[in-house]
Amino acid sequence: MTTTNEIADKIAADNGLTKVQSKGIVEAVFQAIADAAGSDAETSIPGFGKFKVKASPEREGRNPATGEKMTVAASKKLTFAPAKALKDALNK
Repeated sequence: MTTTNEIADKIAADNGLTKVQSKGIVEAVFQAIADAAGSDAETSIPGFGKFKVKASPEREGRNPATGEKMTVAASKKLTFAPAKALKDALNK
């Protein structure tokens, strides 16, 4: 698993930045994606993929413990669709 610190360390090493500077960049990128998602905007990163918010409508469900019918509230989910270049790199 790769952590934000490991990503920041790689950026620092590859670009001659301090770890503090690169950690700030990584956190700013993730915050920008989160802010866009919070306003239902799509974030597209060419060659990597798209982050977008998907609405799930209210629906009928069942309580798994009792089998009783219940209503599952509408919600929003953040989805990620990888770019073709990323999919191709994974399947080499």
